[in-house]
Amino acid sequence: MDIWSVCEPAPDRQGPNEDLVISGPDFVVVLDGATAPKGVESGCVHSVAWLVARLGTHLALPLLGRSQVPLPDLLAAAITEVRAEHEDTCDLANPDSPSSTVAMMRVSDEQVEHLVLADSPIVLRAPDRRVTVLADNRVDFLPEYTFEAVRRLRNQPGGFWVASTEPKAAYEAVSGTTERAAVELVALLTDGASRYSERYGHTWDDLVDTLATAGPQALIDLVRQHDEDAAVGAFRGKRRDDATAVLCRLRLPS
Repeated sequence: MDIWSVCEPAPDRQGPNEDLVISGPDFVVVLDGATAPKGVESGCVHSVAWLVARLGTHLALPLLGRSQVPLPDLLAAAITEVRAEHEDTCDLANPDSPSSTVAMMRVSDEQVEHLVLADSPIVLRAPDRRVTVLADNRVDFLPEYTFEAVRRLRNQPGGFWVASTEPKAAYEAVSGTTERAAVELVALLTDGASRYSERYGHTWDDLVDTLATAGPQALIDLVRQHDEDAAVGAFRGKRRDDATAVLCRLRLPS
């Protein structure tokens, strides 16, 4: 598997990049930490970037060891391990505790496994160029998108799920497998990059074509230009965001 990736902070970010990419010979993990609104007490002495780094570490170790444990189980174990690292110092019952999206992909000779938790989609392209989007868009169907509503419905039935303090969130992810022969390219994206389609109206085919022909940096540069040109307040959420784009080109099994 050949992998190309770019992970860069928002142009106006104050502080560390809260996106993270981890990859190995047969896997990719993409995380996107949820930036806490100013003045919100998370109950945690750690930053969002800390949560993302620790979660990434606990996911990378078994994947690098070629674990065959299903991806939801790996994620649940990682959340449990991170929880144990700060449950003595932090209020993990606080609904504003640091959290992250998760996109994971693992390849074997027979299949491509995926897991998507919250708004970091994975896009598959078949040899016949048919595109399949694997997305968890439950946040788009909340009855309202206010701070209080999001806070109330985070990691709750009928709401949406993220990787934070609840291992059971791993089993709420969108996960499954695709036959290896049916996949030529895989793209993993945080919402700072997927907004090229989700916010700015380009097709997913166009997004994958841009990645495949010009590379991840070109996609992110196009998104940044759209961000600059967009009217202030025209869209829900941040005008600029950390952005990660990963392109994986699968080789024929040996």
